[in-house]
Amino acid sequence: PPFSSRRRHTRYADRSRGLGDVYKRQGTTGATVPDQGGVVLSLERMNQLIKMDSANRYLIAEPGMINQHIQEIASKHGFFWPPDPTSAEYCTLGGNLAYNSAGPRAVKYGTPRENTLGLKAVTGTGELIQTGVYTTKGVVGYDLTRLLFGSEGTLAIITEATLKLTPLAEKLITLQAIYADSHSASRAVSSIMGQAVIPCALEIMDRHAINMIRDYADIDLPDAGAILMIEVDGNPESLPYAVEAIETACRNPGLIKLAKAADENERQSLWRIRKALSPALRNIAPKKINEDVVVPVSNIPALFDGLDHLAEQYAIRIVNFGHAGNGNIHVNLLVNPQDAQQMRAAEACLSDVFDLVLKLDGTLSGEHGVGLEKRDFISREINPATLQLMRQIKQQFDPHQILNPGKMLPSS
Repeated sequence: PPFSSRRRHTRYADRSRGLGDVYKRQGTTGATVPDQGGVVLSLERMNQLIKMDSANRYLIAEPGMINQHIQEIASKHGFFWPPDPTSAEYCTLGGNLAYNSAGPRAVKYGTPRENTLGLKAVTGTGELIQTGVYTTKGVVGYDLTRLLFGSEGTLAIITEATLKLTPLAEKLITLQAIYADSHSASRAVSSIMGQAVIPCALEIMDRHAINMIRDYADIDLPDAGAILMIEVDGNPESLPYAVEAIETACRNPGLIKLAKAADENERQSLWRIRKALSPALRNIAPKKINEDVVVPVSNIPALFDGLDHLAEQYAIRIVNFGHAGNGNIHVNLLVNPQDAQQMRAAEACLSDVFDLVLKLDGTLSGEHGVGLEKRDFISREINPATLQLMRQIKQQFDPHQILNPGKMLPSS
């Protein structure tokens, strides 16, 4: 369960593995921190598989089941559940739904919203509701299933979920494309997403991430502005044509190197760069402020340019990486929380980061949620009339304001 004493510090990653695990279970925006007292409800023991229906391609599970356990069950029947956060080994289904957390495969297969057929949940009045259907089509009544995704426990407590499963691909090919600058890489992203073959993963790292990895790990990296990690899945007969289409889309004047893994060992070698990023971040700076903004794919270059300007303006190191295929970029402000002046600068910088994102037609969160940390910025993105409607929906579900009070929506 969360620690009630941890309040504004939930967005900071810690070097300690144990504490880091606690933060990852809680999320990064303080959405599960009880800042007003009350009761913390843990659903860890509600972790059972209720039904596996291979014929109709769905699985029913309780919210405490670990994401990886779901994948293991589904894979025995030839399926997988597309949402795959990097914390899959310990994040729960309920958390995935509450944040609509997706991961790299969302670029092709979608988020939990697109991969869940229905829910059972308990509202703030103690009533059990059932939403959705057991079929892939259904239009009876309002779509309350999608409404509950990303609601961070403010509307109802999810007790059961019917998950839409996808057949496992027969083969996977991994590519790595290295570019002279982020503009060249972003043009490649737009080209990749503008043709018929959709990759199952399309990740980006900017030059700051590359330089940090070079300084931290024994990895031979060229002087580059950005790296794309790309994966394509499908059947063995058609996959070569799909890979060729992706390779063609990758080639532009800024391309330095394009590599393709010939086997699993080479695949792991290509991914080694990306896997070195998290430990490098933990060791380079005492803490990081980790945001997950989203912009249209074509605006990624402008986002990176703007972030470089803010890093220089506020004298704060900013490292960027993320899910390029849907414009979901993880912006990491590396800071020292013992330096009061730097922390004040970081808060001002973060405010400007959000303004930059909105100027670029983006949104303030792709999968980390709102919680406490982003709550007071929400009114910059959502207009007053829409916010008021959201408050009325909250009131209908939770008239006594007992479900995660004070989270997500700014006070009126």
